[in-house]
Amino acid sequence: MMFPLVRNALSSLKIQSIQQIRGRQSHSKQSPDFHDKYGNILLAGGATFCLVAWVFTTTQIGIKWNLSPVGRVTPRAWNDE
Repeated sequence: MMFPLVRNALSSLKIQSIQQIRGRQSHSKQSPDFHDKYGNILLAGGATFCLVAWVFTTTQIGIKWNLSPVGRVTPRAWNDE
């Protein structure tokens, strides 16, 4: 009794197979779009800009990069009262 009901419900749904979806997607692109033309150039330009900005920041703003406290910090006695 439930089998025909389930079969009718599933047949009414529009389920596409993976092969159908893949076939449609492979035929959809006719000409190169903006990302195909300029995507790699913009990515390289952005990476270069970011690298130059970080190099400038780390070398020119005067931060002292000696982060190790060895030799500069002397321990206090913990049981002094």
